[in-house]
Amino acid sequence: MLTGNALIIAFIIALAALFLLIIKFKWDAFVSLLVVALGLGFVSSIPVRDVAGIMASGFGSTLTGVGILIGLGIIFGQYLAASGAISKIASGMLKAFGIKKSPYALAATSITVSIPVFFDAAFIILHKLIQSLSVKTKISLSAFVAILAIGLITAHSLIIPTPGPLVVADQTGSDIGVFFLYGLLVSIPAVLVGGVIYGKFIGKRITNEGRLHDSEVSDDIVTEDNTGRKEISTGLSFAMLALPIVLILSNTVVNLFFADNPEHAVPTFFAIIGDKNVALLISVIAAMFVLKPYIKEDTKTIFSDAFDQSGMVLLITGAGGAFGRIVQETGLGDLIIDLMQGLSIPALLLAFLFSQILRASLGSATVALVTTSAILGPMAVELGVSPVLLGLAICAGGIGLSMPNDSGFWVVSKFGRLSMTETLMVWSLGGFLSGVTALTAVYILSMFQGFLPGL
Repeated sequence: MLTGNALIIAFIIALAALFLLIIKFKWDAFVSLLVVALGLGFVSSIPVRDVAGIMASGFGSTLTGVGILIGLGIIFGQYLAASGAISKIASGMLKAFGIKKSPYALAATSITVSIPVFFDAAFIILHKLIQSLSVKTKISLSAFVAILAIGLITAHSLIIPTPGPLVVADQTGSDIGVFFLYGLLVSIPAVLVGGVIYGKFIGKRITNEGRLHDSEVSDDIVTEDNTGRKEISTGLSFAMLALPIVLILSNTVVNLFFADNPEHAVPTFFAIIGDKNVALLISVIAAMFVLKPYIKEDTKTIFSDAFDQSGMVLLITGAGGAFGRIVQETGLGDLIIDLMQGLSIPALLLAFLFSQILRASLGSATVALVTTSAILGPMAVELGVSPVLLGLAICAGGIGLSMPNDSGFWVVSKFGRLSMTETLMVWSLGGFLSGVTALTAVYILSMFQGFLPGL
């Protein structure tokens, strides 16, 4: 069986095989991850009889940490979208910032909306908004496409409770509340650079000529709701979005004040309602009752749509955990650490590059984050870095360099009215700049490791 350098070569071949199965043969990521994990297990020093059991154990343990949360998070996002809360949040942001500062309002909206709603759905929901903004402000549509798309994918890759960051936080052993706060902090400069600043730059080079006409869009900045449902208020929309976040953060904050007496009734109570699974369950139940008057679809339809989205996400997440467990059992972790030390590759840079390569090659931010964190996440202590910072570096690598093998690439192209070349310029390059900025922010945070709480 393979050991040492031969095992590293086998691992590289396994990754190449993963790319080949997904890109060339169009296999689903779930099946591809399991096949590659099985093959790597058979050629390693793991007893052949144990390989299947280790895979299953890795699959199960990964979903133990995030399975319920992913399912509930997607259901919660469906309720917000179906009630019209997402459009109301966008409207509220625009009113708060004003039309002259609409690029910053859109950036804030994209970060906020992407927390509960998947990228593709959020972009489609808001694409009419950016068309209206472009006509009203005379700013190029491509600038608003960049701001919206980069804001959405940055938050999707960095901020809990979206599936990718959830898995990363779990695999690195990070506190959910702490990871959320630093993920949000890192996402702000990333969106400003990759979305707003770069968006304004590229907007001057890709104009609206032949792309958008005044007659095509509504006179109102936010499209009127013609579904016949009762209109939800802006305040309630923000309150429902904030509910799970506040519950999760309450546990983190209370623990700081009761660090010397964790068994007290107060931290015990908040430990229950602030548990990530309980917090999302409370939020889903609240949404079912509070948002019911604003939803035209029946409950069965909302849950069915959520299950359609969550099923494959859960399978891919579990398969990534299975692959990661095989990698851990082979002893590759120690070999990677030795290789890094020999080549003097910083741990945070390695995490970013590993995730970035998978993101560009496989076309999925979630798969990139799940796979990278499953391999590197458990090694945070050995690598000598903060688990939170290692996780954020992994998440930063999942933001940019989206290629045509990514479904999000074509969503941006179609609804943003961009050619393939223009999409590469606006979306792929903008995302890369956002990812690099996020990594830079992570390195700045690392300078204060030991001083900032949770790092």
